[in-house]
Amino acid sequence: MNAELLSSWRDGPARQAIVDFVERAGGQDGSAAAAVEERVAVFDNDGTLWCEKPMPIQLDFILRRLVELAQAQPELRERQPWKAASERDYGWLSALIAEHYAGNDTNVKTLAAGILSAFAGMSVDEFEKRSDDFLRSAQHPTLGRRYLQCTYAPMVELLGYLEANGFANYIVSGGGRDFMRPISQEVYGIPRERVIGSSTTFTYTSDGPGGTITHRPEADYLDDGPEKPVRIWNRTGRRPMLAAGNSNGDIPMLQFTHHASKPTLRLLVVHDDAEREFDYTTGAEQALKEAEAAGWTTVSMRNDWTTVF
Repeated sequence: MNAELLSSWRDGPARQAIVDFVERAGGQDGSAAAAVEERVAVFDNDGTLWCEKPMPIQLDFILRRLVELAQAQPELRERQPWKAASERDYGWLSALIAEHYAGNDTNVKTLAAGILSAFAGMSVDEFEKRSDDFLRSAQHPTLGRRYLQCTYAPMVELLGYLEANGFANYIVSGGGRDFMRPISQEVYGIPRERVIGSSTTFTYTSDGPGGTITHRPEADYLDDGPEKPVRIWNRTGRRPMLAAGNSNGDIPMLQFTHHASKPTLRLLVVHDDAEREFDYTTGAEQALKEAEAAGWTTVSMRNDWTTVF
């Protein structure tokens, strides 16, 4: 069972729900074990596996790219989102995220257009190198640690616990798939082919040994909300047995994780620890209501984790 792997989890309902679920899935409680190939677990990334405040980590990466472009083309500084990036107008960005969770994506589309143009024509190899270098060198603006040290230790332990019990773990994030891939194996033990996330479209050019794949200035899909179950099914052909999220955008993924005759566990991470991380419910209001109504397992950072990072 390897429950000792959950060393950063306090004894309580959340930890017990995890252990009970894994025992049932493995038949250790006397029930029929789920086939190993059916043991699929899916995890949101931002706010579920690593810190997402005061802004998502990838947004910092994107803003630095927008500033770089605005410095090279000063006329961009009068247009959004280059203007907000250049002026470090985090108020515009915070409002944008709040508007998104409230269902208004007007400014999200403005930011998305800027993002798509910012990386247009960049090869996947260069993008990966930039992402990898950024994640290994950039520091969180308030926590005093590098971004790769902003992963949640209890969730990394949970990933290891599930893997030790035959589960295949997947990241299912609204963040960029290719932004997370360079570090997913090292940080989470999740191979890059199990990273599901948002993506642009690409173009292949046969221009020498190996050819080149480059980003096109158009979105392929945004892996959030109802798109998450679709992408999970496209990739795995299965309903997960476990899903973990933290926001309204994760509700469809958590709902999709349902089995009438197999063990199922839905985890909702609650940010309620201002001393060690952050305390907020913005963007999770509906998820909290759904968790209470549907009996999902809520994970309190303050009460359920002995350590956060």
